[in-house]
Amino acid sequence: MVSGAGNGGGGELPGRIGPYTPVRRLGAGGMGEVYLARSPSGRQVALKVIRPEHAGDPDFRDRFRREVAAARKVGGAFTAPVVDADPEAGTPWLATAYIPGGSLADRVRRTGPLPAPDVARLAAQLADALHDIHRQGIVHRDLKPGNVILADDGARVIDFGISRALTESRRLTRTGGLVGTPSYMAPVKSW
Repeated sequence: MVSGAGNGGGGELPGRIGPYTPVRRLGAGGMGEVYLARSPSGRQVALKVIRPEHAGDPDFRDRFRREVAAARKVGGAFTAPVVDADPEAGTPWLATAYIPGGSLADRVRRTGPLPAPDVARLAAQLADALHDIHRQGIVHRDLKPGNVILADDGARVIDFGISRALTESRRLTRTGGLVGTPSYMAPVKSW
């Protein structure tokens, strides 16, 4: 899920999703769109709303339920904690704490490569984040610059859409199928 200062974009905002009112679009991915939204009390959240074409697909809904469960399990200092979710809604959605700050991808696109001391600090923060995520029995499977938010107090790993439990069978990935962002995936063994 995207948090922070995303790429925005035009287009009409959806109406209320669950108890949340979208304020502006933060970004989009294969599963859905993400909005900065407000709760009835005024709390800001990053609200991931699943695309309508996926909402009726039982396999997709199972995948989204797993994303919600994984995100709830790993919520902590290095991720955006889940605030609320309804994977059973007509239009499934997930709300996480809004983390002000842009993605690592946005930062590099805007200012170029990070200075060496910043890279070392970021690497240490990501190692801590992955340690916490793995300690909860989760493998992220899509760690890339677009899924790292650079908050004032450190990096956050977001978007558990293709994560899986360490103990889960490999049946979540089709034989011969690839899941993830090709440029950031581990090499595929082919013998």
